[in-house]
Amino acid sequence: MAQSALNMNNPIYRRRNFTNKVMLTTSMVTLVFGLFWLFWIILTLLTKGAPALSFTLFTEITPPPGQQGGLLNAIFGSVLMAAIGTVIGTPIGILAGTYLAEYGQKGWLAPATRFLNDVLLSAPSIIIGLFIYAVYVAQVGHYSGWAGALALSILVIPVVVRTTDNMLLLVPNSLREATAALGCPKWRMILMICYRAAKTGIMTGVLLAIARISGETAPLLFTALSNQFMSTNMNGPMANLPVVIYQYAASPFKDWNDLAWAGATLITLLVLGINILARNLFRK
Repeated sequence: MAQSALNMNNPIYRRRNFTNKVMLTTSMVTLVFGLFWLFWIILTLLTKGAPALSFTLFTEITPPPGQQGGLLNAIFGSVLMAAIGTVIGTPIGILAGTYLAEYGQKGWLAPATRFLNDVLLSAPSIIIGLFIYAVYVAQVGHYSGWAGALALSILVIPVVVRTTDNMLLLVPNSLREATAALGCPKWRMILMICYRAAKTGIMTGVLLAIARISGETAPLLFTALSNQFMSTNMNGPMANLPVVIYQYAASPFKDWNDLAWAGATLITLLVLGINILARNLFRK
């Protein structure tokens, strides 16, 4: 009966076979369409940005028009603010995700938190920048690296919350029941069993959060702004790659345009590297 059903004379099989071919062809066309633009963007960045990559790019600060320089101050500012934002946002995201997965089985708080986290995850980053500007920058009266780090930390939190929640929910309940049968407190069970079982997934979420904040421009325009000089003062305006790229790409000076292409290439390679690392190094 099975062999006779798989026959082109069977109208049901013929219709399903046609539908399968249409959907497979559509999927392949959309895949090629998406990859075409991705490779075009990467090729354009490498073509225009690779010639501007040099040793001075990492050793000299942003120059005035018509002079040679690099992006040292912008790279330093981006790394510093991203690192501080990750340090602030990661523990909050992990603890919130832990609550959702381990303690939020009953009541309305966990579903409401998941909903709000999804809203925050998809919110435009410029909204986060405006929020930090209103509650921090406008109150202290000046832009600062701290404000930029706070904006980036808020972008980190929902990514880590979602990943931690999902990874902890994948831990088998039999492990929890076994530790409870041995008299282990719940907090120790979470630390010693659940976190160890889900650590690769949680680390992947942290890396993806870092990849997201590495190229954010809008929040930093309203918080850290930029600085033409090298500065380690987090309480003042601080240079960063996204804003420098935005400013230099729109300038009429060719040397600044070249630096903008070089900075865009650096960020693109960084984000690609982090994504590849997150999906391969920690994959089991």
